[in-house]
Amino acid sequence: MTRHLSLRDIDWTLLTIVLFICAVGVLQIYSATMGTSFHSAWWMQIVFVFLGLLLMWGLLATDYHTLLHYVPMLYAGSVIALLGTYLVGQAAFGSRRWIPLPGGFHLQVSEFVKLVIILLVARYLTELRTDDLEIWDMLKLACLVLVPGGLVLIQPDLGTSLTYIAVLVVGAFIAGLRWKYVAVIAVVAVVVLPVGYHFMKDYQKARLTSFLDPDRDPQGTGYQLIQSEIAVGHGGMWGKGVTGGTQTQLRFLPVPHKDFIFSAYAEEHGFVGVVIVLALYFVMIMRIVQNAQTAPDRVGMYICMGVAGLLLFHILVNVGMVADKMPVTGIPLPFMSAGGSSVCSMFMAVGLVNNVRLRRFVN
Repeated sequence: MTRHLSLRDIDWTLLTIVLFICAVGVLQIYSATMGTSFHSAWWMQIVFVFLGLLLMWGLLATDYHTLLHYVPMLYAGSVIALLGTYLVGQAAFGSRRWIPLPGGFHLQVSEFVKLVIILLVARYLTELRTDDLEIWDMLKLACLVLVPGGLVLIQPDLGTSLTYIAVLVVGAFIAGLRWKYVAVIAVVAVVVLPVGYHFMKDYQKARLTSFLDPDRDPQGTGYQLIQSEIAVGHGGMWGKGVTGGTQTQLRFLPVPHKDFIFSAYAEEHGFVGVVIVLALYFVMIMRIVQNAQTAPDRVGMYICMGVAGLLLFHILVNVGMVADKMPVTGIPLPFMSAGGSSVCSMFMAVGLVNNVRLRRFVN
């Protein structure tokens, strides 16, 4: 007998953790922007969280199998939208990533393309119907992912384009990509990386060199990383308290409500606060993995693991970046960094996970 969908089947633990992280983010945005021209960012973040919840709720109404049916259309629409962003999008901070909307809002298309990539990888790997992913199948899928990835890269937005690759890599390993193929891909990557470096923008090259030695240009390319390290170190065990961070409040730390929000948070909440938030992120990822394990079919498992891989990549890169363990790539911290497109797309990703979970018992 078919069991109807029930709100009881939603992963309320996952959703509660996400909302708690959002609340921490709103508090930190309020603190980091106090007395600046960005001070309205905290209540706008609340608006974006509610909008994200509405989008997530709307996504639950459509069976994920139906969404997979529209993947070709969604993929084509994504490519067209990314082309449109590159041609007519609004430029800011040296990049052309945003499409202006009425009311002063801006839409970052590349954030929502992440969801399409997750569905694309899930559908492609499921249709192969094999436990061993051959190299030619991997290359075909890689080409499909690299088309939107390349369009994002030329905006330029290296960080977001790398998130597409992260979803691809997670899917490939789960699909059974053989280690000998992994070795071949690794060798090719090592050979290609120096060539890719040659075609990077000057500011991207500077970010890599400053990551290796930020003290080489402490007032220029290394400034963000140096100030971030100082802010994290100032936090100590318990932190300086909300609105008490000197690096944050005295504006030494650039844009502390966006990509470097974790630096501001570490300064004001210390080691203990950092451990708590990282623990919440860990439990969040594990809940998503658990939903993948209990998915009703293979494609549902790929969707959940794609979301887990995407979120994990965001967290590792952002936290590694503010601690000077990774280059500055402009990847936001999920559910904490200010930004409407990022928050909404992440809630929709959680919606995909709950979409799979809701249909565990539906025949």
